[in-house]
Amino acid sequence: QVHLVESGGGSVQSGGSLRLSCAASGDVPSSMSMAWFRQAAGKYREGVATIDDDGSAVYVDYVKGRFTISRDKAENILYLQMNNLTPEDTAMYYCAADSPDGRTVEDGIWVSYDYNYWGQGTQVTVSS
Repeated sequence: QVHLVESGGGSVQSGGSLRLSCAASGDVPSSMSMAWFRQAAGKYREGVATIDDDGSAVYVDYVKGRFTISRDKAENILYLQMNNLTPEDTAMYYCAADSPDGRTVEDGIWVSYDYNYWGQGTQVTVSS
C-alpha cells in the first residue's frame, strides 16, 4: 500500500504561482509513474500532468507552458510548479501514483489515466 499526501495548495491572485508537493510513503515501488489531477466544483476530475519513472512527462494543453511536473525519486516526492495561474485553475488537486499499466507516456502521449493510489487532495483557489 502506498500513502500519498499532498500539500502546498492555497489562495492566490490571478498571475500568481504555487508549488504543490505530494509525498509518497509505505510500500513505494522502485519504479512507478505519478501524476496530478484536478477537479473543480461541479466538474469531472481531469488530468493535469503525468511523469513516468524515466522522467518522461506529458501535460494537458491548458497547462502547457505554465505548469511543470517533477519528482525527487530519492525522497519519493512529486511536485507541480504552477505559474501564471488563472481563476480557471481553481480546483482540488490530487496526486496519483503507480499505474497498473506501467508506463503512462508513449510517444509523447498520455496513454493511461489509471492509477492504483490517490491522495486526499489540496485546494487551489485563484482569484481575479
